[in-house]
Amino acid sequence: MRRPNAIKQIGMLAVVLAVALASYVAREPAPRPTAPPVERSGPRDVEVQRAPSTLDDGSLREAIAQRQRDVLVQGQGTVIKLLPDDHEGSRHQRILLRLPMGDTLLIAHNIDLAPRLADLQRGDTVEFQGEYIWNDKGGVLHWTHHDPARRHPGGWLRHAGRTYE
Repeated sequence: MRRPNAIKQIGMLAVVLAVALASYVAREPAPRPTAPPVERSGPRDVEVQRAPSTLDDGSLREAIAQRQRDVLVQGQGTVIKLLPDDHEGSRHQRILLRLPMGDTLLIAHNIDLAPRLADLQRGDTVEFQGEYIWNDKGGVLHWTHHDPARRHPGGWLRHAGRTYE
């Protein structure tokens, strides 16, 4: 007599799990627009031919002022601190920059997907493009590298004439 109840409970559990899974899938965000594939040759840590960068920090200023998240920005800053690498999950080189407008920005550069910035020192200038996330300390910049799946706009860091992506 207990078997029909157990089977009934398992069936109910399966229904609940199916509904929960369907609800989760329905809440998934729509895929981001993809940039057209860029053909590259050679190692990724060498200067890539591209139009000269106009490092207009207007979008970054706006992102900071409006406390935005997940917005692609460009800019440059001065290294004020080299932090220990983050080894949780993907490895990240962490660099703290002072921006021209006085704010600080933490760069979280994925060194599993892009080369580490070489010979970086306090006082050096680093140019960047990546995805900004506001926080009360100034913000974090990530996606400073190519996307191997080519579903996310690629970012980069530039230091001492070399581009790291």
